[in-house]
Amino acid sequence: MTLEDDAREYHRESPPGKLEISTTKPTNTQRDLSLAYSPGVAAPCRDIADDETLAYEYTAKENLVGVVSNGSAVLGLGDIGAQASKPVMEGKGVLFKRFADIDVFDVELDLEETEAFVQAVAAMEPTFGGINLEDIKAPQCFQIEERLREEMSIPVFHDDQHGTAIISGAALLNAVDIVGKDLSDLQVTFAGAGAAATATARFYVSLGIPHENITMCDIDGILSESRAEAGDLDEYTEPFARGVSDGDLEDAMAGADVFVGLSVGGIVSQEMVRSMANDPIIFAMANPDPEISYEDAKNARDDMVIMATGRSDYPNQVNNVLGFPFIFRGALDVRATEINESMKRAAAEALANLAREDVPDAVVKAYGDEPLQFGPDYLIPKPLDQRVLYEVTPAVAKAAMESGAARRERDLDVYREELEARLGKSREMMRVVLNKAMSNPKRVVLAEGEDEKTIRAASQLLEEGIAEPILVGRTTRILRKAEELGLDFDPIIANPHDGEWNHYADYLYEQRQRKGLTRTEASELIRQDPNYFASVMVEMDDADAMLTGLTHHYPSALRPPLQIIGTADDADYAAGVYMLTFKNRVVFCADATVNLDPDENVLAEVTKHTAELARRFNVEPRAALLSYSDFGSVENEGTRKPREAVKLLHDDPDVDFPVDGEMQADTALVEEMLTDTYDFADLDGPANVLVFPNLEAGNIGYKLLQRLGGAEAIGPMLVGMDKPVHVLQRGDEVKDIVNMAGVAVVDAQE
Repeated sequence: MTLEDDAREYHRESPPGKLEISTTKPTNTQRDLSLAYSPGVAAPCRDIADDETLAYEYTAKENLVGVVSNGSAVLGLGDIGAQASKPVMEGKGVLFKRFADIDVFDVELDLEETEAFVQAVAAMEPTFGGINLEDIKAPQCFQIEERLREEMSIPVFHDDQHGTAIISGAALLNAVDIVGKDLSDLQVTFAGAGAAATATARFYVSLGIPHENITMCDIDGILSESRAEAGDLDEYTEPFARGVSDGDLEDAMAGADVFVGLSVGGIVSQEMVRSMANDPIIFAMANPDPEISYEDAKNARDDMVIMATGRSDYPNQVNNVLGFPFIFRGALDVRATEINESMKRAAAEALANLAREDVPDAVVKAYGDEPLQFGPDYLIPKPLDQRVLYEVTPAVAKAAMESGAARRERDLDVYREELEARLGKSREMMRVVLNKAMSNPKRVVLAEGEDEKTIRAASQLLEEGIAEPILVGRTTRILRKAEELGLDFDPIIANPHDGEWNHYADYLYEQRQRKGLTRTEASELIRQDPNYFASVMVEMDDADAMLTGLTHHYPSALRPPLQIIGTADDADYAAGVYMLTFKNRVVFCADATVNLDPDENVLAEVTKHTAELARRFNVEPRAALLSYSDFGSVENEGTRKPREAVKLLHDDPDVDFPVDGEMQADTALVEEMLTDTYDFADLDGPANVLVFPNLEAGNIGYKLLQRLGGAEAIGPMLVGMDKPVHVLQRGDEVKDIVNMAGVAVVDAQE
């Protein structure tokens, strides 16, 4: 399947689309419904009728943005119409929610005429706290934004114009400092004269670049005064007409300090870069192909070349997601009437300043442990740097208050704490792991190499640089299926049915001959059972990690690696752990797959393994050993084992994390019960490592949490093994295989 096919499946999967509406108040009783609707709802309605500002207190207006488009300039698709633009507008809503916890209604208007569009949006002012205009063609986008800013008393922001301006402006502030030049002396050349280019040029002027130092080019060449006199330019590009001779982009770049590309790919040559001033700054932001490639720009000359693109696979990605969520967050939280130049400059300056600060280890790990230090290759923060929310947003809010745009004053220290609280405990757990895996990919053998999902996962692993997959299976079948799936990749295949694998059979026989295995049986297992084959491959260091289980029952998939690879030197038992991610917390559940009826020694060791795993995901463990009693309230063999396990852990000098029990599940998870009823407990907060008393309870427990609690389950992750092995669940999807392969790679790295 192609990326487009995967995208269709992603959007089509039930429920279709990417957004939903959920309730924020209880609706469980008749009284709840009476408060939510008739008759109780009449009270806030009457209050708002008397004072419209109370809508911010009684409704979702303060946290609701309308993403509005007519689909006339969608991404690289052009004028595809309002209906076809809806997936993009929903996607914008996803980014608002993901990065700034802002709710969105996407509004697609089938209106081509400017006045009709303006009136339709203006009429929705009672609904929204702000309007984000999106994917509207130029020059109509300028006219619409100007009119709406005049008619509406809530923030109106056209991200296609101002987003790129703000983020690239932040990069420019730092780049200029690195090369030792002054903004007032810069000669800047633009390729492109559309909405983004003209807005960026205006923003650069507000940052301190003289208007007369900007040369702008469109497809017909330099925007000159002679072209303006000839009527070639509109009212938005005419202000950038220069009193120079007509020429093309090559002429405009000669001697320039800065090149800003917002046009099309491949229009800038190395010779043009060589014609620029010393230590040039090049922002080639056309997507997906920049005006000049990163490598070509860097290799064009011997002095410093500072390069930024719109791509995520090179340093200094100019990504609008660093701007609009946080700008709107700040504007909404002070109930701003507009997003003005002061607020935009504040966002750019805050981003630039944040890039100069020491980067937290969590961010470094999230980007594969690559060095992130202020300099030519790190001009602006990374999108996954959560500090952006509480560094940029308060700066925007402050600028709104100082410029008179705010209708609500905020204590910025308190406000910063509120923003940090929005981040919650749930993180992009797997992205941390996958990026770390990409920093040093390892060989992961996929035992079920002929399965369609496994082949698709192998393609993604290879394409994204997460792992070096090895598919176990018959070569012709794997290649045929890959071709049928339309996958263009050259997989590494280990075919047990073809080739010389006697040394594998010899090794297996040596390991298991005193367990009743004959030499003939060892050879048959190597040829016929891919789990034995893959286990021996890992044990003999021909692969670094192993995945299996997609088409096998868990016990049969686990048995070969346990027999061949075994547990680590400091471990006597393996265990299966699920990581459950909720909106505001992460919980690790063990053991859910391996140990049927563990005694206190097994429970203690499983707790230690699971705590180590939690720390691999940057979660500091707080462990609770679960039962149906609290701290001795019931005395029998079942409650004794977790209680004794806690004693073993408390006596273990290597245990450096809080652990307690036995306790009931709600005691472990509800902070008030721990702090009030059981204030003697060692846990200083709700447990995030839950150790179940037996396999039955563990398997039932995690599935209830997953299905009824709305958690995403990642796993089972096998801990305690001598080498990385993970057993998938039957029916896992491609993304689950990719995720577990990433976990296996990180295991192998460590």
